[in-house]
Amino acid sequence: MTTPDRAPAADAAPLASRRHALMLGVAGAAAVAGAGLAWWRLSPKSADAQAIDHWWASAFETPEGTVVQMAAFRGRPLLLNFWATWCPPCVQELPRLNAFYGSHKADGWQVLGLAIDQVASVRGFLQRSPLAFPVVLGGAAGMGLVRGLGNPNGALPFSVLFNANGTIAERKIGELSETDLQQWRASV
Repeated sequence: MTTPDRAPAADAAPLASRRHALMLGVAGAAAVAGAGLAWWRLSPKSADAQAIDHWWASAFETPEGTVVQMAAFRGRPLLLNFWATWCPPCVQELPRLNAFYGSHKADGWQVLGLAIDQVASVRGFLQRSPLAFPVVLGGAAGMGLVRGLGNPNGALPFSVLFNANGTIAERKIGELSETDLQQWRASV
């Protein structure tokens, strides 16, 4: 009977070491890819050019039924605010946006509220709390725009500041503060 040669066992050690290093490399790459995907999906992402073009090509109805073309707002700074009557931070920031609009409309500033809500709810809200700036109804298309303009989770309130040239200057998920509004005003 012959005894097994020890040479294959000696060659197995470097092979096992290479396999171990390869597995660690694959695991590390997977961890980095997973972390990158999580960051991309959970953080506000930038809007793509197609979503911005879609915004400017859109039209929405007011609570009274008038159709408003978004292209009509191009050429001057536009603060677009996505909101809903059932969203407490949205309702809380609307008077602040209304005051901002009243103070700066003579300087060319525009504010537009895009309600992600039922028409009856929006009408009732506006009867109790009138706003000086225009409000349109977003519906399902509005939520698509929220996501396309840089808010992948669809959280409200969500505000986007467009420059006069139609590009995005600022965006924020959550309630806008007075400080935010002043900083945004200075940025365009």
